[in-house]
Amino acid sequence: MEAPVLDTEAPPANSNQAAKDLFSGAMGGIAQVLIGQPFDIVKVRLQTTTQYSGALQAAASIYKTEGPLAFYKGTLTPLIGIGACVSVQFGAYHSARRWFEARNQDATGKPGLSYGQYFVAGAFAGIANTALSSPIEHIRIRLQSQPHGAARLYDGPLDCVKKISAQGGIAKGIYRGTSVTLFRESFAYGSWFTAFEYMMNLDAARNGIDRKDIPSWKIALYGGLAGEALWLASYPFDVIKSKMQTDGFGANQKYPTMRSCFAQTWKADGAAGFFRGIAPTLVRAMPVSAGTFAVVEMTMRAIS
Repeated sequence: MEAPVLDTEAPPANSNQAAKDLFSGAMGGIAQVLIGQPFDIVKVRLQTTTQYSGALQAAASIYKTEGPLAFYKGTLTPLIGIGACVSVQFGAYHSARRWFEARNQDATGKPGLSYGQYFVAGAFAGIANTALSSPIEHIRIRLQSQPHGAARLYDGPLDCVKKISAQGGIAKGIYRGTSVTLFRESFAYGSWFTAFEYMMNLDAARNGIDRKDIPSWKIALYGGLAGEALWLASYPFDVIKSKMQTDGFGANQKYPTMRSCFAQTWKADGAAGFFRGIAPTLVRAMPVSAGTFAVVEMTMRAIS
């Protein structure tokens, strides 16, 4: 089924457009981190420990024992890194979308994408993003999950990188969990962009307007709902990634491979183990994804 796109001319695939995609994505990534970091630390704690009964108890415990700034523990790494990641996501997605549009134009005279093509373009964005997101998220998760106070393991992002590299090297240390991250990113961003495009196209067709005329509040709403689709499609992979990226090294390692981590999670908790911590994640997804798409769209309109 072809998407009902009202804008019939594919945007030019030039370096200026690519630069705009990258810049607007970076702005969206900064918004994403600032909105989502407090939710994310609760998610990681729930995924990697059993000391909390639920999200509210985890949040209350973190606030009581570590203080309010603990909700932004490990923020420097994602603030720099996620900005770059989201920049790559949007840049790669729009590059793939224009590639499909050009070929559809040649074949049918219409540049509109099918929803299968939207998914592939989104999955491509996730794959392109993995080289950055895997080590960035690994460092962030190590910092978020380390003990508080005197028992802390790392003094900051650089110290964390240094110690992980010393223990496991680059491939098995810094890039631990990359295989499952690749799966997560593909399903996540294929679903994210497809859901957003579907809602935007449907709104434009229903109201007989160009997509650029859809108001910002609707863009935020559709972006928020797309965030729910992202996590529902990819959450089991995220659980496995978090477990592998908080695992020990050498004799203390519990999950030597992605397959063993899946098997041990299933054996210990069944299907529920792959969705532990999903409630705060879905709560977080709405404002984070809404903010990302809204900021990206506003930035694009401002610089166009």
